[in-house]
Amino acid sequence: MSSSSRGPGAGARRRRTRCRRCRACVRTECGDCHFCRDMKKFGGPGRMKQSCLLRQCTAPVLPHTAVCLLCGEAGKEDTVEGEEEKFGLSLMECTICNEIVHPGCLKMGKAEGVINAEIPNCWECPRCTQEGRTSKLPSPQDSGEGPGRRRADNGEEGASLGSGWKLTEEPPLPPPPPRRKGPLSAGPPPEDMPGPPKRKEREAGNETPTPRKKVKGVRERHLKKKPKPPLASADGPAVPSPSPQREKLERFKRMCQLLERVPDTSSSSSDSDSDSDSSGTSLSEDEAPGEARNGRRPARGSSGEKENRGGRRAVRPGSGGPLLSWPLGPAPPPRPPQLERHVVRPPPRSPEPDTLPLAAGSDHPLPRAAWLRVFQHLSPRELCVCMRVCRTWSRWCYDKRLWPRMDLSRRKSLTPPMLSGVVRRQPRALDLSWTGVSKKQLMWLLNRLQGLQELVLSGCSWLSVSALGSAPLPALRLLDLRWIEDVKDSQLRELLLPPPDTKPGQTESRGRLQGVAELRLAGLELTDASLRLLLRHAPQLSALDLSHCAHVGDPSVHLLTAPTSPLRETLVHLNLAGCHRLTDHCLPLFRRCPRLRRLDLRSCRQLSPEACARLAAAGPPGPFHCPEEKLLLKDS
Repeated sequence: MSSSSRGPGAGARRRRTRCRRCRACVRTECGDCHFCRDMKKFGGPGRMKQSCLLRQCTAPVLPHTAVCLLCGEAGKEDTVEGEEEKFGLSLMECTICNEIVHPGCLKMGKAEGVINAEIPNCWECPRCTQEGRTSKLPSPQDSGEGPGRRRADNGEEGASLGSGWKLTEEPPLPPPPPRRKGPLSAGPPPEDMPGPPKRKEREAGNETPTPRKKVKGVRERHLKKKPKPPLASADGPAVPSPSPQREKLERFKRMCQLLERVPDTSSSSSDSDSDSDSSGTSLSEDEAPGEARNGRRPARGSSGEKENRGGRRAVRPGSGGPLLSWPLGPAPPPRPPQLERHVVRPPPRSPEPDTLPLAAGSDHPLPRAAWLRVFQHLSPRELCVCMRVCRTWSRWCYDKRLWPRMDLSRRKSLTPPMLSGVVRRQPRALDLSWTGVSKKQLMWLLNRLQGLQELVLSGCSWLSVSALGSAPLPALRLLDLRWIEDVKDSQLRELLLPPPDTKPGQTESRGRLQGVAELRLAGLELTDASLRLLLRHAPQLSALDLSHCAHVGDPSVHLLTAPTSPLRETLVHLNLAGCHRLTDHCLPLFRRCPRLRRLDLRSCRQLSPEACARLAAAGPPGPFHCPEEKLLLKDS
């Protein structure tokens, strides 16, 4: 019964899944291979859709949806205890016909199939073995295995040389033919090796072959013909020809040896010329330089000298004239010595001029400091116009005192010239909100803006914001992470915890947000666990924005105002607008914060205006005033 009659998709190959148990499956991505660099989590475009090279499973298993082709049921090897019974009820996939069946459904013994020991649930079914089908795997006779034994290879390189699986023993293979010592072969070939057609014709006419030198070109090496088995002679039985496996291996080894000697072809050709002059022989007509160099065969039946495309001439066989030298190719230039590689720093920039040179040759009376005071009153657009006036103004307008804040918000894409311009100006505040900045771009920026004090990343994706976990920001005072998508507690923990590369002898570990005074986390899915980490690793917060956080409720307010909380004494501005889990019971807890000056409770549905008015009248140390409903302010 053929595979096509067993149902649709009988011969379709099923994609295997991870085993989730080997060392490659349980490890993490390396982050350095080309597949990891393509992932979006590492700042790549995410086009390859491939797993890390170090996480490729070594023993992939069949998917859980795989069923037997004959009975339509899944593997049931867990229901029995005996080894033979487990094998009969387990699903096995054939490497030739790709059919997945129970061995018990085939009514055949275990010894009639060949099992792969490295890939689970993989074998060559008895039906394919009996029909003589071949696969890409070597036969068990080549590796010394008997029928029904498990094979030790896994379809490695060289397995394509196999000639099929057989259940009968084969006689041992004859020894390999002797290999030639170099690209040139002198004298007649061995008897067990087939010769060219012309040699066969000479032997049929009882002619004595003349030894000839042969120069093998690059084109001929790639166009070798498959040798034919020798004919049986009348003196005795024919010598057994080597198997196709042995021929392919020998051919591959000879090709590797010839490719290694390619740089020495010019010297080999000159040696062959001198040898041919002394012995009175010449190059054969079927291996002329035109064939070796250009892959073209000269026209048959032509006499005299022939000239190929390169202008080189071939001497007619049998002529006693001198043999010209035919180099197979120009000798490669000698390799320069490998120099040691060191980091070369660019030369320091020349100091900026203190005066403005005029066209007449004199200098402008206003010094550079006076010009900078004038430039400080200009807008960024006007500064860009001034940079086009002259080279001196262009250098002066790059002063970081003229660019205290740069706004690149609402940009769909950030180009490399824009990033270079930001780094050259060294702003103290950078706004990248709602932009398409990538993780690689943000990491490149933060590593070059060590004086950055304010960073706005609201509306960006967490894939790009995760660059904060590996960039040092010692001067950061304000961080805006509002409305970032797909932020979980584990990701916030990675951002708040100290870097893992701290020194072993270091007793005090500082978090990345240790010096941040204002943190904006509106619209994030914060939980009480994230707030505990925030209180521990960001103790100097004076302004906290938790508006529209769905999980913030009365327990969160209790954590913020607890006696052990460091924010109890430092909190000045607190925004809890849109937190619908807050009730009137949490309002008295705000009296524990003596420095609180602004409390925003707008859009909190479960808070009554009367309770907010009582809190405003009492206040922590003094009363609040309410310009709007549920907005409490205190004059400083």
